[in-house]
Amino acid sequence: MLARMGHTVRVFLPKYGTIPKSLLGKFTPDLACDIPIAGKTRPLQLFRMTDKTLPLEYLLIGNDHFYDRPEPYVDPETGQDYEDNDERFIFFCRGILEVLKQLDWAPDIIHANDWQTALLPAYLATAHAHDPFFAGTHSVFTIHNMGYQGQFAAESYKKLGLPPDLFYATGPFEYWGKINLMKAAISYAHLLTTVSPRYAIEIQSENEYGCGLEGVLHARAHDLFGIINGVDYLDWSPEHDKYIVYKYSPANLTAKKRNKVELIGRIGLPQREKSPLIGMISRLVDQKGLDIVALAAEELFALDLQVVVLGTGDQKYHRLLSELEKKYPDKLRVYLKYDNELAHWIEAGADMFLMPSRYEPCGLNQLYSLRYGTVPIVRATGGLADSIIDASPDGSHGTGFVFEKYDAASLLSALTRALALFNRKKIWRKIMKEGMRQDFSWQLSAQKYSDLYHQALSGR
Repeated sequence: MLARMGHTVRVFLPKYGTIPKSLLGKFTPDLACDIPIAGKTRPLQLFRMTDKTLPLEYLLIGNDHFYDRPEPYVDPETGQDYEDNDERFIFFCRGILEVLKQLDWAPDIIHANDWQTALLPAYLATAHAHDPFFAGTHSVFTIHNMGYQGQFAAESYKKLGLPPDLFYATGPFEYWGKINLMKAAISYAHLLTTVSPRYAIEIQSENEYGCGLEGVLHARAHDLFGIINGVDYLDWSPEHDKYIVYKYSPANLTAKKRNKVELIGRIGLPQREKSPLIGMISRLVDQKGLDIVALAAEELFALDLQVVVLGTGDQKYHRLLSELEKKYPDKLRVYLKYDNELAHWIEAGADMFLMPSRYEPCGLNQLYSLRYGTVPIVRATGGLADSIIDASPDGSHGTGFVFEKYDAASLLSALTRALALFNRKKIWRKIMKEGMRQDFSWQLSAQKYSDLYHQALSGR
């Protein structure tokens, strides 16, 4: 979208082993160089793919030792982060800066995302502070989730190739005796963003959201902006969805009913027109509200509803949901996997969508659900609070059902309110159509990022 607006964009990614070979075949090998790290040099091979219709290019930083692995961040054999994740992303960040110099392309803005690229603004402000090549380059750093900060043992600092005197107690790199890459980026980037306005406030306010960096963030409050994520409506909309059988729009909601019948048939639940089908697509972890769903389970399944759950996560929730499926075979179906096609079917076929998150930086499924007329039930946190308006009893305004307190009783109360209106078809259609009219396209978000880039360049 930024390229369509006229920006020249180059996107850097590691050449992960998980990238499909069909996609890798579109890249061509380019320059090669060596990158110093931890007293050694490691080879870098660049791969490039250019969009012939836009000023857009994708570049892969290749090094099989670091990136040719079955998962990007976590060792599937141990379930733990790779032990050399520090070196993998030091190499990535140093490699990007070296490649830019060899391509003789000094960008106006380097936009880094999360801890894996947090060293980019840090290097620009330290090792490259007096480098004339990057004299006009400014940095923007986006936080997608404060729960993942890139913390490593203090010994890892020596691998960064920076002066020892930059690592000191309470300094930009130091956090409780360790190095914290996200803290460094928050300290050094020209401007900061996160993925919703509400989350930008929450992460400054208390430890639950700021995860220990709330004070550092608050110190940069004037440089921190919340921009909600966008949706690609060519992929996620009932008019264009390539996976569903029956396309529909606000003017033709009958086809949504047909998708529900089709979905119910596929997942093997009994057809009950007057019982709402509630979808849930999520990582199955405490953060996503699975703990309060577990506490509410008995009362939840006593209600006149059906539920389909798709996702993977903690084994305790795999076991719990599997047990609940056996206990309520006519009300619950659980799919412990990733399945993009089924995710589209759930969005199109469900009547409601449940997101009871403890915290949610942005969230996307509630945005998809709005476009599909699948009424969201959410907790008022982060992007959920920014994107869903609590429905009035007569349906005159609102796009979903919102609860404030993080507990089972509040979740059940929101569900009960939704059930009370579900069979009042005129009111329910109002809520559905109001949600379907909302616009969370990338075009709006991209314009906000573009404005922010100009602000960073102007120094305001």
